[in-house]
Amino acid sequence: MDETLTALTNFYASYDEDGRLTSRHGQVEFLTTLRYIDKYLRPGMSVLEIGAATGRYSHHLARRSFAVTAVELVEHNLDILRANTQPGENLASYQGNALDLSMLADDAFDMTLLLGPLYHLYTEADEKKALTEALRVTKPGGLLYAAYANADGSILSTGFGKGDIDMLFDKGLLDPLSYDVTSNPESVFMVYRLEMINALEKDLPAFRLHYAATDLMTNFLRETVDAMDDRRFAQYINYHFFLCERPDTVGITHHSLSIMRKEEQP
Repeated sequence: MDETLTALTNFYASYDEDGRLTSRHGQVEFLTTLRYIDKYLRPGMSVLEIGAATGRYSHHLARRSFAVTAVELVEHNLDILRANTQPGENLASYQGNALDLSMLADDAFDMTLLLGPLYHLYTEADEKKALTEALRVTKPGGLLYAAYANADGSILSTGFGKGDIDMLFDKGLLDPLSYDVTSNPESVFMVYRLEMINALEKDLPAFRLHYAATDLMTNFLRETVDAMDDRRFAQYINYHFFLCERPDTVGITHHSLSIMRKEEQP
């Protein structure tokens, strides 16, 4: 974890995470995630965000009068989250690790957002531990939102779009014959395909409600989307919503969201 924390601290110290979801193209991921949150969110629900980064989702929900608990590993991000907290927000924040939420009780939250940690865990054991911990603190019948960074969108944009495909081969991050992917702390991001996600979630005490692409082609159209006026952007968002759960398009997204309901206790 020390190696991972060092890599993440260095990455986020020079990356504008706070502004990532505020650009026109970044809003697609944000608005898509909120659409699925709002589908199940009800008045009085308690929300936990694990890996809250600078708090875009936590602040948004706390400002709508939901009780929100935010846990973030990287101190730099947590400092920004706390600095952006407005008077009256029902928001508690902690520095903590998605692999150990022992400061939080079992069955405590109606909705748990795991929107960042699975980007930065590099072993199956750690990935399953993060999912298991997130479900432990979620109430029976409650909801877990798990976000993933996806492989093929990244291969197309970074490997071919930016001309880094040979670098991915040389570093062993992408097999040139099978196109199997791997990641490590040096690469910062762990990337997945749907079959990998299905295997991780297969034995969890939860059932999947949705698997959705949260940005789909947006990163390939970044300049075009950023130049859209409000009317055209509204059309684009509606079309994106139409596509985002279609199995024939979902694999080319950069980010995806698996939404699960925790099983009720017998």
